[in-house]
Amino acid sequence: MAGMTRPPLNRRLAEFGTTIFAEMSALAARTGAINLGQGFPDTDGPEEVREAAVRALRDGRGNQYPPGPGVPELRTAIADHQRERYGLEYAPDTEVLVTAGATEAIAASLLALVEPGDEVIALEPYYDSYAACVAMAGGTRVPVTLRPHEGAYVLDLDELRAAVTDRTRLILLNTPHNPTGTVLTRAELTAVAELAVERNLLVVTDEVYEHLVFDGAEHVPIASLPGMRERTVTISSAGKTFSFTGWKVGWITASPGLTSAVRSAKQFLTYVSSGPFQYAVAEALRLPDAYFDGLRADLAAKRDLLGEGLAKAGFEVYRPSGTYFVTTDIRPLGATDGFAFCRSLPERAGVVAVPNAVFYDDREAGAPFVRFAFCKKTEVLEEAVSRLRRLA
Repeated sequence: MAGMTRPPLNRRLAEFGTTIFAEMSALAARTGAINLGQGFPDTDGPEEVREAAVRALRDGRGNQYPPGPGVPELRTAIADHQRERYGLEYAPDTEVLVTAGATEAIAASLLALVEPGDEVIALEPYYDSYAACVAMAGGTRVPVTLRPHEGAYVLDLDELRAAVTDRTRLILLNTPHNPTGTVLTRAELTAVAELAVERNLLVVTDEVYEHLVFDGAEHVPIASLPGMRERTVTISSAGKTFSFTGWKVGWITASPGLTSAVRSAKQFLTYVSSGPFQYAVAEALRLPDAYFDGLRADLAAKRDLLGEGLAKAGFEVYRPSGTYFVTTDIRPLGATDGFAFCRSLPERAGVVAVPNAVFYDDREAGAPFVRFAFCKKTEVLEEAVSRLRRLA
């Protein structure tokens, strides 16, 4: 702008432009390609949950500002969920905070807990908001890279330990992990927990895919391990579990001191959100086990459908143990640049994917990997697989 001595955008955010998800979704709309880039379902979740939201609207519950920490019904349901699923006891009034999706929970947690100069360790590749939130907090991100090994991505615990310095404030975990689909094992998480206790670190853990684990994989909240409850902020949300991503209902559970700190930041972000939907999510969390079992089985079948189709099309496929996503290596197809590959894929095959390089500090390390989402209707995935055969 004329006369300005520096760019309008805060320098902490200068490296972050439009998200890759917006770019690729716009590309899908422009070309008519099947969008397997962004992780949102193409069908709504349970009808009884949707009707619960309608009922709340009609009954006037949540149409005005809900309580800052979240409506009591939802906070109680979250606490009950943590106790019944994982044996974790949280007080609804002081240890549960409802947020505008997990994205706000991540932002509020990092803004609250990180000061300029603090280092934040994150597992790379990482969800893109992590880097932006660390930057907004003035922290320094320190990536520890998950690397492909024997068909899956694995964490090098020695590399993690070596990344901790006197400036490390917290470890930002994500399991089940987006984009790789890795589910950290109890043994791996125990090692992370021991390191956090030894070095007196906080842990912020993104567990939004907690119910989307396959092949007998176990989701273990790190807060359930010795020494971790008082130093862990656990984040989850309703969007992925109940297929209502547009409602943006997330939450944290943590000790009173950590919850209070996160609430102090959150109140100046959205303050409150999603009033009527909070009541609906409270009912959703009380759905019977059959719902969660059915969700996992359906997604596992879709994972297999897409994964097998990608393999036949010539990709090397890393079979995920959780999440909505399958990561592939494009080098067997003679390609090495994920950005160029994904930008040409709609014209070549009528399908949109996302280059994993956007989830890396070291773009070269992520260059040959591409992510596809399988949280779509079976017939949509079948059509995508059919189109991808053109690459073989």
